[in-house]
Amino acid sequence: MSKVKRALVSVSDKTGLVEFAKGLTDLGVEILSTGGTMAALEKAQVPVIGVSEVTKFPEMLDGRVKTLHPAIHGALLAMREKPEHMEAIAKHGIEPIDMVVVNLYPFESTVAKAGVKLEDAIENIDIGGPSMIRSAAKNNSAVAVVTSPSQYGPVLTELQENDCHLSDATRHTLALEAFRVTARYDSGIAQYLGKQFAPGELFPKNLTLAFEKLGDLRYGENPHQKAAFYKDLFDPTPLSIASAEKMHGKEISYNNVIDLDAALAIVSDFEKPTAAVIKHTNPSGVACAATIAEAFRIAYNADSLSAYGCVVGLNRPVDMETAKEIGSHFVEAVIAPSYEPDAEKHLEEKKNIRLLRTNVPIRRDPGRLFMTKVKNGLLVQTDAYAELDKSKLKVVTKKKPTDEEIDAMVFGVKVCRHIKSNTILLVKGERTVGVGAGQMSRVDSATIAGMKAGPEAKGSILISDAFFPFRDGVDAAAKVGVSAIVQPGGSLRDDEAIAAADEHGMSMVFSGLRLFKH
Repeated sequence: MSKVKRALVSVSDKTGLVEFAKGLTDLGVEILSTGGTMAALEKAQVPVIGVSEVTKFPEMLDGRVKTLHPAIHGALLAMREKPEHMEAIAKHGIEPIDMVVVNLYPFESTVAKAGVKLEDAIENIDIGGPSMIRSAAKNNSAVAVVTSPSQYGPVLTELQENDCHLSDATRHTLALEAFRVTARYDSGIAQYLGKQFAPGELFPKNLTLAFEKLGDLRYGENPHQKAAFYKDLFDPTPLSIASAEKMHGKEISYNNVIDLDAALAIVSDFEKPTAAVIKHTNPSGVACAATIAEAFRIAYNADSLSAYGCVVGLNRPVDMETAKEIGSHFVEAVIAPSYEPDAEKHLEEKKNIRLLRTNVPIRRDPGRLFMTKVKNGLLVQTDAYAELDKSKLKVVTKKKPTDEEIDAMVFGVKVCRHIKSNTILLVKGERTVGVGAGQMSRVDSATIAGMKAGPEAKGSILISDAFFPFRDGVDAAAKVGVSAIVQPGGSLRDDEAIAAADEHGMSMVFSGLRLFKH
């Protein structure tokens, strides 16, 4: 247990400040303070000593230098159990400080404002605050560090109940949170200044990330796994599952988050009303149509058997017609920009369906980086998005695709990049009819896509996420009636694949664009 006799209080966020300070004073704790905090305490008639009286040095440089002084940091860092430390500070007339109450300049909220100027951001980089926090947290065996108004109540209660002492466990907990606060703070500064001073740098030598816990999940991918959901603190995009508003339904699960993210990614790629129906991260159906209700109906019916218990992404507000369509099926979750009031009410009649809205238009985020955690490492890459440039398509077969088939290829390539490799996708117009996903063999994917499509495979367009290593994938496509193929090309056996397409009377186009998704 460590007794608190002297506290330094210097806060940007003054929520609960006066009440906490009065509570400390009632316990006989001497309070030191600076600047605006000191003024607020004096106004509330809380006894306070100015830091300048302790340091014998005035605040200077517009308040940039206030607490950076041995009289402060010696008082915080002196190890009480070491006689030589206590003798050293006594020699210089330094009295120990047992508690630091500090929260930092609002850098995060400052840079989050639209049009913030660099000089304003710079002025909101706190120097003295993090220094005091770190000094106090380092010497946590004797010094308590309070970094948030949310800690005031529990800390004051413990002091009141224990003759102004705080337990080791409390000081350790406070110190841990303090280091997390400064780590988050520095990460935000590094990310912001990286964008200002090195705007073209995609992959810095040191990647600083900060995530805030949104909440625990019921379990992970499976019931025996534990899981939680975190939000990237410094990703400015408002369009994400982490930023979406949950309006109705059961708790969002780990698998829901992954599938909702997949749905959102797909529909973000399209300007027309588009629906994506997701099962186990892959789309069972995707469609563009004149209305969002029609798009959902087509996407769901692309593989209605697989769609049972699906997650749905829509890039238009949900109207009553769409709500009735969704409500007629077993759907786990829906994400959309918004819901018309009657549509929302209709869907809320289904107790277990989860409804999320983004509250912003759903459109592609061109600057997004994709990250995958591996053991002891992190993979980071740019988006795989690429418009299929019709002018660069290379027709390699005797038969040429029609304009309508090329348009279908453009649609299919956008969808294909969201499906796990190996991928064979069959489309007609702007709708999927068969999805072969995640197979170890490309010919197996082609077979599955054809099986899923059934009679719809006849006359469909096949999109392959990579080249055909053998002609057997082309032969499998021909068996189900595919009329045209678009693939990257680049195989040693391209000639065999082309010859197979010619034999079957199909057209084949090389895009030069591989779309693996692992």
